[in-house]
Amino acid sequence: MRELHFKDNFWNTEVISTAGYDSIIQHLNDGKRTCKEIEDFMKARAAIEEKYAKELLGLSKKVCGHSEMNTLKRSLDVFKLQTENVSLSHLHLAQTMREEAKKLEDFREKQKEARKKAKKTYEQKCRDKEEAEQNMNRNATTSSSKQQEKLYAKTQQAKQTAEEADRIYSQNVSLLGKMREEWLNEHVKACEFFEKQEVERISTLRNVVWTHLNHLSQQCVSSDELLEEVRKSLEQCNIQEDIEHFINLRRTGDKPPASVPYENFYNNQRSAPTRSLPTAGRRAAAPPPPTAENDPLYSTAAEPGYSLIRY
Repeated sequence: MRELHFKDNFWNTEVISTAGYDSIIQHLNDGKRTCKEIEDFMKARAAIEEKYAKELLGLSKKVCGHSEMNTLKRSLDVFKLQTENVSLSHLHLAQTMREEAKKLEDFREKQKEARKKAKKTYEQKCRDKEEAEQNMNRNATTSSSKQQEKLYAKTQQAKQTAEEADRIYSQNVSLLGKMREEWLNEHVKACEFFEKQEVERISTLRNVVWTHLNHLSQQCVSSDELLEEVRKSLEQCNIQEDIEHFINLRRTGDKPPASVPYENFYNNQRSAPTRSLPTAGRRAAAPPPPTAENDPLYSTAAEPGYSLIRY
């Protein structure tokens, strides 16, 4: 299939028409705007990556598992370390994105200056062509009106004047033809230059976005490699070993307290031994007093059948 090019598809049947040129310039201006948009996008993405990296770095400095010990503590230390490394890799990614954005900015400025120079040269050729065309039309009009009238009034003089006007007109036509050829050549050159710029612009944008995505993919790979170190450390985390380590470090003894016996208060009272009063050293009871014949007799409470006083 035949390739299409700017120089073959932006002509116009009107000599003074600039529609094709204007269409190309409009497209190039749109392309310049796209470059600026992608440049701003990459700068914004770099700022996001930098902010994320700094917050992640601060997070990695916070206390995490300070009271842990043995294999789990080692795994948590690796976890914090690799989190810090991930933050640093994101910081590096942000810097890389800024560098890519700067390259795109330099490319855009370079194209801007080159396009300005080419546009200035092309537009000067257009003005030269228009000036030559105006001169040709002005002399052609003079030759066909005023000079022809003089020709009828003064044949000899008019003939010379007409010949002179015709000569000038012919020179202007030749000049216009020459200028037209120069303009055509300049138009082709401008089209080829602008097409080259457009090819370079599309190629650059394509490569910039492609490189940007490669950086993101590489960041994912780098992050996964760093996190894999954490996973490997967690694989070495032995639960039973940590349990035994804690026991050996903090054990308080292997004998539990004895069981407490049940003691009933009332049972203790009943089972207590009765205490007898000591008898040694005590005097015997006093003998009953003598009684007279007519004295009344009293019975004691200890006597059986005690009920009342006997006389």
